[in-house]
Amino acid sequence: MPKAIKDQALSICFAVLFLSALIGQSFAGWFVYNDDQLAHNGSPSSYWEFVSSSNFVVDVAENWQSEYLQFFLFILATIWLVQRGSPESKKPGDEGLDSDESQLVGRFAKSDSPAWAKAGGWRRHLYSNSLLLIMGAVFLFSWWLQSVAGTVVFNADQVDHGQPTIGWIDYVTGADFWDRTLQNWQSEFLAVGSMIALSIFLRQRGSSESKPVGTPHDETATEGQ
Repeated sequence: MPKAIKDQALSICFAVLFLSALIGQSFAGWFVYNDDQLAHNGSPSSYWEFVSSSNFVVDVAENWQSEYLQFFLFILATIWLVQRGSPESKKPGDEGLDSDESQLVGRFAKSDSPAWAKAGGWRRHLYSNSLLLIMGAVFLFSWWLQSVAGTVVFNADQVDHGQPTIGWIDYVTGADFWDRTLQNWQSEFLAVGSMIALSIFLRQRGSSESKPVGTPHDETATEGQ
């Protein structure tokens, strides 16, 4: 395996898995949509018409927003909250933003540290929070996209059943939007909470997301190499 690929193998693996799942979802969703159209005496759509429609976009966006919300909240929570025994947590007593020295910023930066870590003022502040900001921005954009596409899909269903259409504000304060949203949020919170709790007592040899197999249960912030 070429070194360039081996060094990026984790990112490449998940990029391939993501694209495979997205393409699979698009075809499965297309088949379901056309079956539903035919069952209701409607006209089937081409593949490209479907993947550019609100029916496909709303399903994709509602999953994206929940995933990025999960990571946004997890990153934020791990700044200020700890879980004794979890490799996903800082050690009790280490809560907070840490010192410039431990974060290698300003005069404590290394020669090969990112340029904005060496800088001061707004550039350092922005870079110091860049991961959280990007996760939050993608979450908000995906959530907004879900709301817009969801409004279109909801109104199309209303028309099909001879019911009046509604505006965006009415949709985002209504049950359909929050049913789509909360069914995703609860599963994400369960997954993160389970990972935090189970990693205290369970191990996976060789994984950087697990403590070494022989590490005591109450040892915190220790990950495998």
